[in-house]
Order: sequence, then structure tokens, then C-alpha cells
Amino acid sequence: MTHNPIRPWRNIGRRKSRRIMVGNVPVGGDAPITVQTMTNTITSDVRATVEQVQRAAAAGADIVRVSTPDEASTRALGEIIRESPVPIVADIHFHYRRAIEAAEAGAACLRINPGNIGDARRVAEVVRAAKDHGCSIRIGVNAGSLEKHLLDKYGEPCPEAMVESGLDHIRLLQDNDFHEFKISCKASDVFLAAAAYQSLAEATDAPIHLGITEAGGLMSGTVKSAIGLGNLLWMGIGDTIRVSLSADPVEEVKVGYEILKSLGLRTRGVQIISCPSCARQGFDVIRTVEALEKRLEHIRTPISLSIIGCVVNGPGEALMTDIGFTGGGAGAGMVYLAGRQSHKMSNAEMIDHIVGLVEARAAELEAARAAAE
Repeated sequence: MTHNPIRPWRNIGRRKSRRIMVGNVPVGGDAPITVQTMTNTITSDVRATVEQVQRAAAAGADIVRVSTPDEASTRALGEIIRESPVPIVADIHFHYRRAIEAAEAGAACLRINPGNIGDARRVAEVVRAAKDHGCSIRIGVNAGSLEKHLLDKYGEPCPEAMVESGLDHIRLLQDNDFHEFKISCKASDVFLAAAAYQSLAEATDAPIHLGITEAGGLMSGTVKSAIGLGNLLWMGIGDTIRVSLSADPVEEVKVGYEILKSLGLRTRGVQIISCPSCARQGFDVIRTVEALEKRLEHIRTPISLSIIGCVVNGPGEALMTDIGFTGGGAGAGMVYLAGRQSHKMSNAEMIDHIVGLVEARAAELEAARAAAE
């Protein structure tokens, strides 16, 4: 759980779950909530897929999923895995043989859908391959591909049908003495997904993979995911997340981290607190923040930075951030360090100056961390 004795209203008590391993990355238990994304390249194009995996990893992805719809994809998987800096999950639909081939190629995890992978015999074969090659499994329930008998029973996709599907598949894995699994129950409808996840969290101690599936484009999908995933994470539900956007996978990673950062569940890189700007602003806040976001993308050390256009809230926000800049002077503003006024800086030079301050602070923190270790 997060622990803040000074501000207990910030605490989040995480649901207790079993811990499994996805390659060398722990998921569940007291492990950090991991951020995932999925490639959208043609998997058989090894160069393009590896390049996208590496970009996602550089942006902070802990795990990357790769679709394996055909034999050409599973043949390419081995080389992709060898060149990936993070564990690779093989996404399987319909063809159970692809799951076996992916396990043989070295996938860290197999994502299978109980609605379309096949009967119990085929599931048993997939489990045997996962055991033989040391990979975990994600049970991926999706409102859009529920089993026919559940749709007949319930009449439509609903939380009860999704949870029943997931629990049925858990039993299949457990009957085969397989316990290295996590589970998701995604829907594009925020209400449906949230209700299903809440029920699922009470019904199993398996690690839970959160996602609002087919959330939409960058703007609409971010909002939808922030609402759906944010509320579940705030309740303590979720051990790994994927934000599903019709956008570059790197954007999914960025949004995922921002959701976790906003709840104090993960820290990575610079967190900018900035005002929306108004007629009181002493400098161009929007242009400044855009420039700083771009120029500080390479910083991985957790640092807070406030960029406020005037003295109404600027000094107060600067008290709570590592570095701050508040506008209000004639062509200049005040720089704050560790919550205290430090020095004035001209608006014309402040972007370069702030970048330098952040880089220096990051280096200082990293040196202190290395010395402590």
C-alpha cells in the first residue's frame, strides 16, 4: 500500500494477491504495479517490432505484448525476445498451436482468451507448454468475445458473465496444476469493466491485469482509461495495467505512468505541476510547459517541478515541489529550490535554466542513491 502518515487521506490499501513472475518482472503481491503496452507492427517484421519494443521500454514499459496471429509471427518471436530489454507476452487468439510455438520461442507469458482458445484438451496442451518453458499465462476475458453459452445464459455481456468466464478458466488451469497466472476482464464500457473487476477481485487472489479495452484515440482513450483504471487503482485493485489507445504504444506507456503517478503508486521522471494560464500570467505558460515536457523526457529520476504563471498560487505550489518557477516580475520570475525562494531568472532564459536545474538535481539524487546502495 502507499503509506503517508502525515496525509493519511492519500493512502491506498492494495488488494492482497499472489505474486507471479512474467520473465524477470514480478506481478502481484507487494511488487510495484507494472505498465504494459502492445506493439502494433506486423510481428513478422522483426526490425520494426524490435524498434517499437525498444522505444516502449525506453519510455518506461515494464512488459510488452506482441500479437502472434500466424506461424510467421511465432517464427519471428525468438529474435524479438532476444533483442527485447523487457519480457515479451505473446498474444494468442483462436489458434492454440500459436501458444505452444510462442512458449517454445521463449515468451515470458501467454495471453489466451477463454472464449476462443478451444476446449479443455487444447488448454491442457497450452499449459503443458507453459510449464515446460517456464512462462506464465494471462487469462484475458473480454466482453466482446464471451463464450456462447454465457451469452445464452445472461443474454448480453455483463459483469456476472465475465467473472464466470474468468473463474471457469481459472479452474481449467488449476485442474492442470498450473498457478502462474494473472487475469483480466476488459470491456470498452467503463461501467461494465469496473463492475466486473470489482467482483473478480473478491472472487480470486490471482494478480489482476487492468485495462479498458478499445478505449479510443489519444484524447478520448486517455480520459476513459483514467476514469476506469484510476478508480479501480484507487480502490486498491490492479497489479499491472495497459492503457489501450489508437495511438503510438509509447503514448500508452506515458498515460499509464501518469495515471499511476497521479495516485502515488509509481514514480518516474519529472512530474510537472502547471497552471492553465490566464491574463495574469507573466510568461507564456503553455509554450513553456510544452518545451519542458519535450526536453525533460530523458529524465527518469522522480522530480517534481511547478511552472506557475503568477504569484496567486505560484509560491504555494513551489513549497511542495523540488523545483519551481513563478512568473510575475517585469520579464522575469522567481526560481524556487526545495520550496524556498532562490533567485530570479529572466523569462527568455528560464527554459534552459530549468532544464539545467532538473538535470543537476537528477544527477545528485542518482549519486546519493548509488552511494546508499
